[in-house]
Amino acid sequence: MTSAQVDTSEKASGASEAPEEGYERGLGSRQVQMIAIGGAIGVGLFLGAGANIAKAGPSLILMYAVAGAIVFFIMRALGELLLYRPVSGSFAEYSREFLGPFFGYFTGWTYWLMWVVTGMAELTAAAIYVHYWFPSIPQWVTALVFLVVLFGVNLISVKVFGELEFWFSMVKVTALIGMIVIGLGVLTFGFSSAGDTASVANLYQFDGFFPKGIGSSLMTLQGVMFAYLAVELVGVTAGESENPEKTLPKAINTLPWRIALFYVGALTVILCVVKWTEFAPGVSPFVAAFAKIGIPAGAGIVNFVVLTAALSSCNSGMYSTGRMLRTLAESGEAPAVFRRLSASRTPAIGVTVSVLFMGIGVVLNYVVPEKAFGYVTSVATAAGIWTWLMILISHVLYRRAVDAGRLPASSFPAPGGAVCSYIAIAFLLFVTGLIAYDADSRVCLYVMAGWAAVLGVGWLVLKNRNPEITERREQPSPAKVS
Repeated sequence: MTSAQVDTSEKASGASEAPEEGYERGLGSRQVQMIAIGGAIGVGLFLGAGANIAKAGPSLILMYAVAGAIVFFIMRALGELLLYRPVSGSFAEYSREFLGPFFGYFTGWTYWLMWVVTGMAELTAAAIYVHYWFPSIPQWVTALVFLVVLFGVNLISVKVFGELEFWFSMVKVTALIGMIVIGLGVLTFGFSSAGDTASVANLYQFDGFFPKGIGSSLMTLQGVMFAYLAVELVGVTAGESENPEKTLPKAINTLPWRIALFYVGALTVILCVVKWTEFAPGVSPFVAAFAKIGIPAGAGIVNFVVLTAALSSCNSGMYSTGRMLRTLAESGEAPAVFRRLSASRTPAIGVTVSVLFMGIGVVLNYVVPEKAFGYVTSVATAAGIWTWLMILISHVLYRRAVDAGRLPASSFPAPGGAVCSYIAIAFLLFVTGLIAYDADSRVCLYVMAGWAAVLGVGWLVLKNRNPEITERREQPSPAKVS
């Protein structure tokens, strides 16, 4: 086959050959779209927003809006890279291509860590939600049951994962829209026990829009960024999407309205219906708001929805960790056993090992149930910031290569070229500075320093065993076969 024929066949299929060849392309447009939507609605909004409202009051709405704009910049940068070369390894592959093998290795393992600790956070949140109905059941027992059930789902096939995630996301989306509509009804018509006090004035009349100062509001950005973790999951689905050239741009371009509706819109309505001083850390503001409204079983229904959100995110974590371990194994940066696919073409061994590490979250729920959520979310945020920085830096370097004529232009270019990526990089570095400033969250940077040391040792071992693995290699891309 000539190089021209290779190029033609790749364009026809909508994807270049990926190192993860062997996966089942079992995720249809409907599932990828809902995975993308569900990725923007997680425990960071449903549970974490309670603590952030207590810290920042109504100004939290602005923090979500600003951070949401940055996340969109990140996703458009990722989208341009994905349509240049759609692979399941995604950002680890791009880091390897544009920054070198070490960065691909570091990013792949750090993204794996991010999802492992996020899975711990989601299991913790799920246990807290079940505690709402069954206070006598220990948190660790509930967390363990959910861990085992979702593990079984992820071993069956990508289609089962996609279908479960579709319905998880459908529940979240439908419920959030319902909450917004009911909240607007309370504001407009004044029904329910919250009707007498519900008012737009609640956004500013209790010590103003920034009741605890701008500094306190900015300190919530680390928690806000945690809420947006998982939006990049759509990039991991690239290697298993039926038609990535069509589904991925659509999923990414719908991100602004998802953020505007589900984060900014929902929080605005909630804070208008119930004044911010009535929310407390550790309690979902949505559950608290519906309890205040007094709708029969309303708080219980919302609790079920937020439980669904937590399980959805944990389900996604199991999916992505297994794929990332296989990407690392394909590059010789993880044990070769992770390359194996099961009969249903899922990376079962990688998923199994990841789930065992997520089990540490069950232990944390047994030892320190009241602090488990805070510990793991801070580590997940630090790991997520690294991943996003690698996406942005890879995008900047890719654009330079395109401008120099070394690589072909993507069919889904980011607006403004690399300018928005530079803005996003500066913002993420600012958030990292806030994390370092905050004594409570600073511990995650110590954890990441330890993690970097472990990976550094691992890299030296790899280099000694097989020096070729640590050398920059030519990546399969349309540029090499056109």
